[in-house]
Amino acid sequence: MPADERFAVRRESARASVPRPLTAAPAPAGVPLPPGLALRGRLATGARRPETPRGSGRGGSGSRTPRSGRGGGPRRAYERARRAWDRPLTAYYVILGSSLLITVLGLVMVYSASMIKALDISKPATYFFGKQFLAAVIGGGLMLLAARMPVKLHRGLAYPILMVTVFLMVLVQVPGIGMSVNGNQNWLYLGGPFQLQPSEFGKLALILWGADLLARKQDKRLLTQWKHMLVPLVPVAFMLLGLIMLGGDMGTAIILTAILFGLLWLAGAPTRLFAGVLGFAAVLAFLLIRTSPNRMSRLACMGVSEPDPEGGCWQAAHGIYALASGGWFGSGLGASVEKWGQLPEPHTDFIFAITGEELGLAGTLSVLALFAALGYAGIRVAGRTEDPFVRYAAGGVTTWITAQAVINIGAVLGLLPIAGVPLPLFSYGGSALLPTMFAVGLMIAFAREDPAAKAALAMRKPGVRWKTMRRRVKKRSSGER
Repeated sequence: MPADERFAVRRESARASVPRPLTAAPAPAGVPLPPGLALRGRLATGARRPETPRGSGRGGSGSRTPRSGRGGGPRRAYERARRAWDRPLTAYYVILGSSLLITVLGLVMVYSASMIKALDISKPATYFFGKQFLAAVIGGGLMLLAARMPVKLHRGLAYPILMVTVFLMVLVQVPGIGMSVNGNQNWLYLGGPFQLQPSEFGKLALILWGADLLARKQDKRLLTQWKHMLVPLVPVAFMLLGLIMLGGDMGTAIILTAILFGLLWLAGAPTRLFAGVLGFAAVLAFLLIRTSPNRMSRLACMGVSEPDPEGGCWQAAHGIYALASGGWFGSGLGASVEKWGQLPEPHTDFIFAITGEELGLAGTLSVLALFAALGYAGIRVAGRTEDPFVRYAAGGVTTWITAQAVINIGAVLGLLPIAGVPLPLFSYGGSALLPTMFAVGLMIAFAREDPAAKAALAMRKPGVRWKTMRRRVKKRSSGER
């Protein structure tokens, strides 16, 4: 039998095997059918119900009724933002993006704020920018290295970094080796135009060593006793503070004290113990300020709007002038007037004032938003981890960066005394930039160590994604198309 005939026979047999629907018998004339039987009859004979126009329901109109405003635009945008923030890699990208944006914007402002200063000392206009750019390149390598290092290696580096930092800080006080800059004996000469301030690395050393110490004591359940919480953390921190204060750098000492209090807070120090240490530090700070005419003059310059007739509070007043002349969008990049010798240290401690003058309120608020995002992401990393070392280290780095930014910006705004600390990742200074970028890399490493972030990063690798897609595709028979 030919193939066409066989196919026709199979089709007829398949049709014969399908049961046909029941049809209603024709009713005698004048005898109405029951409703159910009439409906089955219409369905069997293929009759269709008349189509109702879309949207002509209860309202009776031909157009679709719009939904109410419940769950509209603002609420939907809020829900989207909340879901995006809850993603595993959000903290990772926020830390990386905000730190890089602050560093790049800082390089631009260092170049703009330091041109006149460089020409004034008979150097090229790019003198300070070149040094800062070199420090940013080296710091970027340190950040990448710290981001790729495992947490165990960070804990292993805690004691070596602390010992090397203490050795360098002691070396600063040796006559003939240490250098004095702006009255502070806190520098080491490295040759050529390069100098090193070991006290900046003391912040990183205290965070790593203190986090490792508190984590080991928490594993042994010793932090419930006050002597184990304070010893040897507080004595070592006071040793670093003493070496810093020997050089007269009280601004760095304030940041180190803030880091110490941050570690004690994260460790769950009782209120009485925390208040006792805080009270002792406040009394010590009062004595140090009271016995120094320079520090007393800085304290008296809070909130001033113009310098006194003898030239006091000159820097504080001209910082306010720079911010006030910026307006909403500033006078333009490079068009600052205060950097022409009126404002001291325009590229270091008071670079935020030059930013406000050239970029206006929009520029300063952008810088504040970037620091706020970096601080909030650090809090997120510290709050979501189960590793005590990661929690203490991330909290310490967040305390360091946010406290230093608040002290610097508060001094420029006249709300705090001028402490002489740079704006992290923004101001000129390689000694401050290198440990800060390493600390940012530390935060990135902690954000990557989160289990959900690890899984998300693994799925982004091309090899893993290809294998996953191959597993999802089912094998088909050779005859299937």
